[in-house]
Amino acid sequence: MEYFELIKKRYSVRKFTDEPVKQEEIDRILEASHIAPTGCNAQPQRILVMNTPEAIEKLQKCTRAHFGAKTAMLICYNKDECWTRRKYDGEQSGMVDASIVTTHMMLAAEDIGVGTTWVMHFDPFAMREEFNIPENIIPVALLVMGYPAPDATPHEFHSQFRPMDETVKYNSF
Repeated sequence: MEYFELIKKRYSVRKFTDEPVKQEEIDRILEASHIAPTGCNAQPQRILVMNTPEAIEKLQKCTRAHFGAKTAMLICYNKDECWTRRKYDGEQSGMVDASIVTTHMMLAAEDIGVGTTWVMHFDPFAMREEFNIPENIIPVALLVMGYPAPDATPHEFHSQFRPMDETVKYNSF
């Protein structure tokens, strides 16, 4: 699929079929995560794949925003492995790295017909407890995914955009 066609077509799917995502498609999405760029190529991302009924039941204890998906992936980063902007403010690249990885996964999923929703509405403390996530692993994004239901539609705000001159400035704010 042509890139701009892909990014225009993609929307947050909130209604899925009952068919589980095929393993080869999970692998393809994970391949996209693996080749995503990260700060100094440190690759601090850690991804938890949830695709068993038991894992999805645990997930449902951590968020209401699962939309009945049979597969989900929690994208995290290892704070001990991030590139750090030491010379200036000590900021770590982990949140950005995990977001880049999540975006690659989301677009790869769309390209192969798997719908996703990027969920931030989850309890990270519950995630830690339910899935035994160590303290150095920081949850960032949850991708719930599956095959879009025939009547799935984009949210009413999906195609509403602010004027470009409100979001883009040249040379100075």
